Amino acid sequence: MFTPVILAGGNGSRLWPLSRQSFPKQFLALDGQDQGTMFQRTLARLQGLEHSPAMVVSNENHRFIVAEQLRVAKMTSRRIILEPLARNTAPAIALAALEATADGSDPILLVLAADHHIDNEDSFREAVSVAQVHAAAGRLVTFGITPTHAETGFGYIQCGAAVEQGGFDIAAFKEKPSQVLAEEYLSSGVYLWNSGMFMFRASVFLAEMQQYRPDILAACRVALEHAQADSHFLHVQAEQFALCADESVDYAVMEHTNAGLVVPLDAGWNDLGSWSAIWDVGPHDANANRLEGDVIAIDTRNCLVQSHHRLVATVGLEDLIVIETKDAVLVANKHDSQQVKDVVKRLQAEEREEFVSHPLVNRPWGHYDTVDKGERYQVKRISVLPGECLSLQLHYHRAEHWIVVSGTAKVICGDKELILSENQSTYIPLGVKHSLANPGKVPLELIEVQSGVYLGEDDIVRFEDRYGRLAK
Repeated sequence: MFTPVILAGGNGSRLWPLSRQSFPKQFLALDGQDQGTMFQRTLARLQGLEHSPAMVVSNENHRFIVAEQLRVAKMTSRRIILEPLARNTAPAIALAALEATADGSDPILLVLAADHHIDNEDSFREAVSVAQVHAAAGRLVTFGITPTHAETGFGYIQCGAAVEQGGFDIAAFKEKPSQVLAEEYLSSGVYLWNSGMFMFRASVFLAEMQQYRPDILAACRVALEHAQADSHFLHVQAEQFALCADESVDYAVMEHTNAGLVVPLDAGWNDLGSWSAIWDVGPHDANANRLEGDVIAIDTRNCLVQSHHRLVATVGLEDLIVIETKDAVLVANKHDSQQVKDVVKRLQAEEREEFVSHPLVNRPWGHYDTVDKGERYQVKRISVLPGECLSLQLHYHRAEHWIVVSGTAKVICGDKELILSENQSTYIPLGVKHSLANPGKVPLELIEVQSGVYLGEDDIVRFEDRYGRLAK
């Protein structure tokens, strides 16, 4: 028996425009297979292994996405730990290990990133079973990927002596190499790619953290002692957690420990860290293209083309990435796809909305999609899940007009309560407390027309909210 720890706090900036700050890549279905999002598939591939409910470590801003994706996939979690800010993998795993041992137990933890692609899940499960034996014996196990080519974008693990029951002692960790060095690593046959997946007993990891990075462990311990828990989430205290160094578990522990061990994994692994990696995992047509959505490709080869909202036609292209979303289009050379992160940095510096979110924004009660907007108006399509409701709120700078398209709406506007059905509407004046709920059994769909001098999402004053979003 072991406890999975799913690290789901990444940004996925190199997969813009599909991956955004408010909805990063781990919560998307990226590998062309209709089997759920990357996060959901990470959990699903554990089927057949004896394990307890997973612990999830994610960003505070993504808490409702995590909860909803678990609900949709009918999966349970032992605890959803929410980081108030990103601090890399060493603090994230330390939080999970401390929380896992808080009740006096000492489980074996299987630490997995939420955004990895694995073709051969049987081979993955076999490697986990091998790693579990070593973890039970007190080893800190990492999974090394059998290299298929001289990759310069990954770190490497040099294998030492073979150990009984499978695996190798770790001779050294190597940084991302040059092309020449990568080719030497590949031809030597003693190097594996560093996957960033681990397995160890919680107490053993905490002891190594205490030895090598007691500062990080102390900050995490105090941040957890002052954390706030509710029915679904554990909100880590921000001030103390901010004192943690931004450090990977490799730098903090694995490169120093004498208990390290690597288990080889040959399972069609890919970390899906760029659009060229998305092209790699296929499927491909006869011209080595990966085409998704409404795409017409003429004389096009070795390309990745995705259409999410409209027809995309290509003529005479080769080795290109073309990604179409509702509000942005990316065109890049496939060999330069790592540089997409520079576009994201530019968007962030210019404070553009395209850095943060898509026009369709998920909320714990459902979602909204921006249809049109101008200087003093904005039109949204709002969908509220059955039994859910928006907070009791008011706006100082805008009024709203709601038109029900389908379903039933329960509206509170000032001291009035209304029940609206299809084709009925109501008006919410500026400065009036109001709320919207779906009392029915089917989704509520409505059109919202906003008008006013300022239409930003921060013009919301909440008075009651079942999702814990009141200002503190």
